[in-house]
Amino acid sequence: MKTDPGANTVTHPEGQGRNPESRPVSVETVPASSSWTKAEPASLMEAVVDKANMQQAYRKVVANKGAPGADGMTVQQLADHLKQHWPTLRERLLAGEYHPSPIRAVEIPKPKGGTRQLGIPTVTDRLIQQALLQVLTPTFDPSFSASSYGYRPGRSAQQAVSAMKAHVTAGHRWVVDLDLEAFFDRVNHDLLMARVARRVRDKRVLRLIRRYLEAGMFQHGLATPRRQGTPQGGPLSPLLANILLDDVDKELERRGHCFCRYADDMQIYVRSRRAGERVMASLSDFLESSLRLTVNRDKSAVDRPWRRGYLGYTLTRHTRPKLTLAKGSLQRVMQRVRELLKRGKGQNIRRITEELAPILRGWASYFSLVDVKRPLEALDGWIRRRLRCVAWRQWKRPRTRRRKLQALGLGDQHARMSTGNGRGPWWNAGASHMNQALPRRWLEQQGLISVLDTV
Repeated sequence: MKTDPGANTVTHPEGQGRNPESRPVSVETVPASSSWTKAEPASLMEAVVDKANMQQAYRKVVANKGAPGADGMTVQQLADHLKQHWPTLRERLLAGEYHPSPIRAVEIPKPKGGTRQLGIPTVTDRLIQQALLQVLTPTFDPSFSASSYGYRPGRSAQQAVSAMKAHVTAGHRWVVDLDLEAFFDRVNHDLLMARVARRVRDKRVLRLIRRYLEAGMFQHGLATPRRQGTPQGGPLSPLLANILLDDVDKELERRGHCFCRYADDMQIYVRSRRAGERVMASLSDFLESSLRLTVNRDKSAVDRPWRRGYLGYTLTRHTRPKLTLAKGSLQRVMQRVRELLKRGKGQNIRRITEELAPILRGWASYFSLVDVKRPLEALDGWIRRRLRCVAWRQWKRPRTRRRKLQALGLGDQHARMSTGNGRGPWWNAGASHMNQALPRRWLEQQGLISVLDTV
């Protein structure tokens, strides 16, 4: 499917991206024609289309990879597209006449069940959004709250978790856990644009942002217009979410509350249940009346911090609380391992451990703050048993199993008794003969990493 770089409207929903044989993208392929000029200090849109800013945006979009949008164009095809169409795109951006393509709707599973709808812009629109983000971030980010951690330069979820622990350790042993119902789908465009316009004067930039907010959602062959929401999937959405929710941060700061916010994940820490209930009532009213956001009453609660997870972590119930895994974090990574092993059916152990390594390394890196190590030890043992179970299933026949066990160091009688026990694969995977045949050291030699050692 192709787009007209001027009107940028979808013309063929079933088409594919351009030139599937195009060479890998290089930064050097971004056009450096005379149409790329230095930004004029007084104009924000000129700063957006500035050569250095666009090249930085290009590198970021290519590095992030990502799926094609509604037009089917891949990041590998972006350079050739820009060589041909960038002068026209630039002129339309500077004239305030550029209209984004519809975004492609994609459903992804939520960690706690259900699905979330992402909106995948075309790679051209991702490039322009990234260029906008780079220019707008220095304008808005310095004024954001120190208690806001999501999608900000130099800030992370782990910092939010550390702040949560510090607040509870300091004696704020009740938490107001606020859940905003379908936040990214409910953002009011007028309220958001009014807050953007507080700092942005360039009407071309304001029009372009609103057009991105209102770009149709392409699903089942049709583009449906949108009148609210800022779909997750584009580079600009997290900044727009922070701009709107900064009003909540400022209100909490005005009241003198301790809190942590990571995008729409928000917790306020107080010293008593009564104080928590007052905060829950007044803040819910503020969100619904001032920002037209809906608080999910079923998922929100005033409770003890150790009964409520935050960003995958929770706390132990101690005078000096310790960080541990929240309920569900362990189950989610175990489910990912199960899915990988299911996909890798028939592969040898080394190939499976190679695919497991980046998943376990990334998971362990995120949970490196945990103070309680027992769940990590249990996870390591469970993964080793799953791999032994894979091996047992692959050996299939009793004769093959006996021969494999003997080759791995078991005596003849021990091997015969083990293969004739009549038990299932999971039982055998935890039995002494498989632990002796495939010990931890052997699995590590095949490439298995330990989450406990990685943390």
